[in-house]
Amino acid sequence: MAAKSFIRLVAGRLQEIAGVIISAGAGNDGDIPALDATGRLDVTVMPVGVGPDVKLHPASENLTAGNFVNIWNDAGTLKVRKADATAAGKEADGYVLANVTSPADATVYFGAINTGLSALTLGSIYYLSTTPGAATATPPSATGNVVQELGKAISATEIEADIQGRGVVLV
Repeated sequence: MAAKSFIRLVAGRLQEIAGVIISAGAGNDGDIPALDATGRLDVTVMPVGVGPDVKLHPASENLTAGNFVNIWNDAGTLKVRKADATAAGKEADGYVLANVTSPADATVYFGAINTGLSALTLGSIYYLSTTPGAATATPPSATGNVVQELGKAISATEIEADIQGRGVVLV
């Protein structure tokens, strides 16, 4: 969706300026924010401490809304990939609420409510799954798997995220 435009006085002349929907940080200093497709301000334009705790990082693989993700160091650049309980090192750090095509930036959420899920059992505790990016109500049990609690289902489509540390590697 194209951003809404505004008229701004620049060096004594009126100019049409596009509103910014997603902020990349200091480079957007002085820009005018615009509402996103949902009619809301994107969390990236909100001041620190207002709204959910988020960070932008490039995706190293395609992500789907609701995926639990791992933030990893790729030769000095932090990137985001699907979290995976099959081995230590890919534990969940947060989740995404929008589809992301690699190498675009992903907005990673820490805490709050993951609303990008389906077929959850209300009140159940969910764990990182051996299926990349997914959550499961049954903790992994194979040797080498990581048991990491992600949070509790508060509806059939939402987990109140409370990601527990790095998890426990099974032996």
